[in-house]
Amino acid sequence: MHPPSPPLHAPPSIKSSREHPGHPGRTGRLVLPARLTAGLGCDAVGTPREHGQRIMDSLPRVGCVFADDQRWWWIVPSGSHLGVTWPPSTRYVVGAQLADPSWTRTRPASPSARPRLIHSPEGDSPYTPPIPLYVVACRLAGSVPSWSLGPGG
Repeated sequence: MHPPSPPLHAPPSIKSSREHPGHPGRTGRLVLPARLTAGLGCDAVGTPREHGQRIMDSLPRVGCVFADDQRWWWIVPSGSHLGVTWPPSTRYVVGAQLADPSWTRTRPASPSARPRLIHSPEGDSPYTPPIPLYVVACRLAGSVPSWSLGPGG
């Protein structure tokens, strides 16, 4: 049995990466506003920074969005990577943990290198609906959406 994950509104923690597909390295947990309920668990989808505003303008609902100097990170329910093929230009991170990009830098990371909250929803859910996000991300990447229903579908 695995120990419980700390709540997302807790102070940032450093843990092993659980990125999908995985890359080893240090990670930092995205910190959601304490007023939000994340009962479905949290994963994050990183999209290229240059597409961030276009994606936000295209979605019917936007949850918590974080941004760093390379990507916009959209909070989605855990397991939103199952049965879909996210475009190569995106990064999917299980557990809303992001790999620390500082290991590739020769200088200290700028403040913009750390993800910061740029959008918080008005309601109590931190999630961006993953299917509309997936379709828009595919469209901007020039990819055809592809998903499977799994063994029982």
